[in-house]
Order: sequence, then structure tokens, then C-alpha cells
Amino acid sequence: MNHPILKMASRRRGVYTILFITGIMCILVLLEIATTDKHSRIYKVLPRFSLKGLPPCGCNRCVTEDDDPWFTKRFDASLKTFLRNNTLSERDFRWWKNLQFGNKAFPSYRMAEMKVFEIFPQQESFMDSSPDRCRTCAVVGNSVNLLGSHYGPLIDFHDVIMRFNTARTVGYEGDVGNKTTLHIMYPESAVDLDDHTHLILFPFKIRDLEWLVAFTTKSVKMTNKGLKSTVKANQGLVKVLHPGFIQYVHENWLEKKGRYPSTGFMGVVLAMHICDEVSVFGFGADKNGNWRHYWEELRNKHFGTGPHGGGQEYKRILELAKRKKLNFYQGF
Repeated sequence: MNHPILKMASRRRGVYTILFITGIMCILVLLEIATTDKHSRIYKVLPRFSLKGLPPCGCNRCVTEDDDPWFTKRFDASLKTFLRNNTLSERDFRWWKNLQFGNKAFPSYRMAEMKVFEIFPQQESFMDSSPDRCRTCAVVGNSVNLLGSHYGPLIDFHDVIMRFNTARTVGYEGDVGNKTTLHIMYPESAVDLDDHTHLILFPFKIRDLEWLVAFTTKSVKMTNKGLKSTVKANQGLVKVLHPGFIQYVHENWLEKKGRYPSTGFMGVVLAMHICDEVSVFGFGADKNGNWRHYWEELRNKHFGTGPHGGGQEYKRILELAKRKKLNFYQGF
């Protein structure tokens, strides 16, 4: 026969066990509530405002959040990024044609533009911003400071990866990654692409548009020495940067420093227009102040940034990083 005291102790243990299990379940429920749909709850608690015409994105922090007068003064959300037929005004053309010598009159430009859009699609790309989208982009420059960085896996983790001109990945995957979404080039820097990579032409003259037609139709003779007359690329993934975008970057972002912006810096600004989070890699000189590509040997210590305002561009990237508009990985 059980003693009454033992029975009471047994009941207490049972009650304590039930209370303990109930407490654990309550904690688990609270943790579930705290971690479920975190981003949507943030939107409800913290009001977010984006630049006019753009909805907030689904990232923790969006490039276009309207929280910095310095940024909003320079960033034009209404600007056309990619060229479509008959969207370049004659006034903008006059600025653009002075970038390089040999440009023809506006009717010649219109003829070249018309031929481009007889071949290549005009649909909008990458402009599908929404409150649910969180598009992360890596802008990968060609600086030697990428060597030894081991940034490759981090770069490849992004949704969109942007590379420039004759950038190489084979043999450098550990430092620069091996994926490419957008490859920016102009005729003098053209390379073959795989069937899944977008070719983004940055045009500096009418001849560049004629070259774009020529590499598909072979109907225009390109006489420039060293110019790649044909390029392997997916015709359905070809886009042309709007010439007015070059002027916008030169005036709004560089305050007219240099003759015109570099393809790399224009890529950084383009990324801020089409992406929600931007990370920048491979920009700037090496530790000795030399400007060279990561796959090249240094032969000329006086090699600089040509007609571009390299110093001003670098300062702008640093400023954007300071203001948390992009992440800047400066290499080693």
C-alpha cells in the first residue's frame, strides 16, 4: 500500500512535468511567430519609402530607398537604361556623337538604330521591380586586386553577375567566380559568349551599332584593324545601353570629370537601376597604385585610366559604399 506522502509527491511531479512541457511548447510557438514572415512584418512596423515610380523591394535594404538626399539628387529613376527604337532625342544625340571622332549625322544614326531593332528584340529586361523582388547583383571589375581575394564563391552566390570587356574566368575561378549573367562590351573589347549570357553593348559611336548588326548578318564590312568581326552570342539576349545613360552618368555621377565614364563605372550605376542589392568587386588600382587587369603582367607602371576620370569614379564608389547603397569589396 502506497504511503499518502508518496502519492502527493508523485502528483506534484506529474504537474511539474506538464507545466514544463507546456512551457517548452509556448517558447517554440513564440519562436515560430518571431521568425515567420519576418520581412512582411518589418514592412508593417517600419515604413519604407522608395524613389518616385519605384516600389520598395523584398531585401532587407533596397538601393532605391528614399532615405538619402545626396543619392536622390543624383539617381534618376525615370531614366531609360536600355535603348529602344526611336527613343534617342536629337539633342541627346549631339552630346553622344562628340564622345569619339568620326560620328555621322542624326539620320545616319537613325538608320543604324532601325537596322539593330530589325534583328534584336525590344522587350524590357530587368525592369520588373516589385515589393517581393530581391535581386542581388555582383558587378565584377577587372582590377588586379582580385588576385588572392578568394571572392569567387561569394560572387557566384549573386542572382546577376556582371562582367566587362575581355574579362576572364577560366583559371581564376577561386578569385572571380565562373558565372556570368551580363557581359558588357563594345566592338574593340568583344569576346565570344555562351548561349545563356546577355550581351550588353555600350555604344560610343554609330559604328558600334553597325558592328552589332554585322556580327549577326555579316552584311557590313568592318575595316578596323584588330576588330573582332563576328562574335558568338545568343541573339535573343542582346541589349544596347541607351546613349543618354552615358551622359547621365557623366553629368549626375561624375560631375563631368573625364571625357566620358568607363564601362566599369557605368556598369555600377546600371546595376543600381536594375538590382535591389549591389556588390562591387575588382575596382581600383593595386597596392602600389598601378592600374592593370588581373590576368595581365604589369609592363607599364604609368598605365592609367585613359580618358576616364578613374579617381573620381573610385571616390564615388567609396561614397556609395559609405552611404550603404552598395557593398564594396576592395580585394587584397
